[in-house]
Amino acid sequence: MLFNRYKYLDVIQQLDPVKDHHQIYTLMYGYEFPWEMTRAMEVALMRTYCIPKISQLLDKTGQFYHRPQKRYDDTGIIIGEIAKWGYDSDRGKQAMQRMNAIHSRFKIDNADFLYALSTFIYDPIRWNASFGWRLMCEQEKLATFYFWREVGKRMHIQDIPETYEEFERYNSDYEKANFRYSHTNKLVGEATRDLFLSWFPGWMSFALKPAVYALLDDTMLDAFGFEYPHPFLRSLLANILKIRARLLRLFPSRNQPYFFIDHPIRSYPNGYDIANIGPEPNKKQ
Repeated sequence: MLFNRYKYLDVIQQLDPVKDHHQIYTLMYGYEFPWEMTRAMEVALMRTYCIPKISQLLDKTGQFYHRPQKRYDDTGIIIGEIAKWGYDSDRGKQAMQRMNAIHSRFKIDNADFLYALSTFIYDPIRWNASFGWRLMCEQEKLATFYFWREVGKRMHIQDIPETYEEFERYNSDYEKANFRYSHTNKLVGEATRDLFLSWFPGWMSFALKPAVYALLDDTMLDAFGFEYPHPFLRSLLANILKIRARLLRLFPSRNQPYFFIDHPIRSYPNGYDIANIGPEPNKKQ
C-alpha cells in the first residue's frame, strides 16, 4: 500500500480523550471527517428548531427570513474558530465572547442550552455510525464530549452531565419531552430548508426538497410538519452516502485540514472580524 489511510487514527489512539480532547477533535473535524461533521452539525442545528419555545425565539429575531445565509455563516465561523484554534486560544476566546454576547440578548433556558450543546456531540457521532468512512474510535467519541463540555462551561451553561452516557440520556429524554409540532417550527424549518436548496441551481429544487426530508428522522419531520419522503428515496440516499464512505477508504488521508473558516464564506467575501459577526445590536436581520 502506498499510503496509510489510518495515519491520523493511529495518532488519535495514542492520545488521552480527557487532556488531549482538542487535539483529537481538530484531527477529527479538520482531517478525518470534515464533510460528514459539517452535514451532521446542520442536522443538529435543525433538531433544535423542533422545540417550539426555541423556534418561537428564532422566529421573533427574523434572521431566518431576512438573512438566513449570514446566520448560517456566523454559526459556521464561531464553530470553526473554536474547533480549529481551541476555546482557550486568543481567537477561540474571541469567538466564545462573541457567541455569549449574542446569546445574552435573549432569555434562553439552561435546559435548552444543554440540549443544543448535546446535539453538537451526539448528532455527528450518530451520523458517523451510519455514514462514516470508518467508525469513530472510543477516544474520538469521548474527546467530542469533553471538548463540547468545556465549551459549555465557557458559555456558563449549568449542570452539564459529568459523563458521556449521562449526557446522551439527557439528549434522548429532552427530545421525547419537548419535540412536538408548532407553526414556528415549520416556518424556521422551511427557511432553513430553502437556504440549503439555494446553494444549488433552481431547477434542482423539486428533486432536492424531498432529499432534505430524507436526511431527517420521523420525529423531526413530525415536529416540522414536513411530509415523509418515499421509503425508496430514503433508502437510495442512505446507500449513496454509504457508497461514498466506501470510496473514501481508497483515498489517502488529507495533508491539509479542511475547516469552514479556511475557505471563501458567502456572507463575508472580503473576510470577517470575529467581533462583528452576528446580528447588529438591537436590529433584526
